[in-house]
Amino acid sequence: MLFEPAAFPAVGATEANPKEIVMKKLITLMSLVAFSGAALAFHCPGDMKKIDAALDAKPMLSAEKMSEVKKLRADGEVLHKAGKHQESVDTLAKAMKILGI
Repeated sequence: MLFEPAAFPAVGATEANPKEIVMKKLITLMSLVAFSGAALAFHCPGDMKKIDAALDAKPMLSAEKMSEVKKLRADGEVLHKAGKHQESVDTLAKAMKILGI
C-alpha cells in the first residue's frame, strides 16, 4: 500500500512528550501560586476594616483581650505591608476570632 494509515496519525493527535507535560504542570502551578498571593493581598485590608469596625462598636472585652486584638491588628498590617500576606491573614484571623467576627 502506498500510504500506510499508521504513518499519518489523526489530525491533532500527538504523542505526549513527558517534558512538555511537566512544563505545562509547572506553569499552571506557578500561575496558581501567583494569583493566590494576589488574592491574599486583597484579603488583608478587608479583614483590617472588619476589625476596625468591630473595635469602633466598643466590644465587651477585657483590657487584656482588647490589647491583644489591637496588637494582632497592628501586626497584621505590618505583615501585609511587608508582603507576607498569608502570615497577615492568619494574624488578623486571630484578632477576628477574639472579636467574634
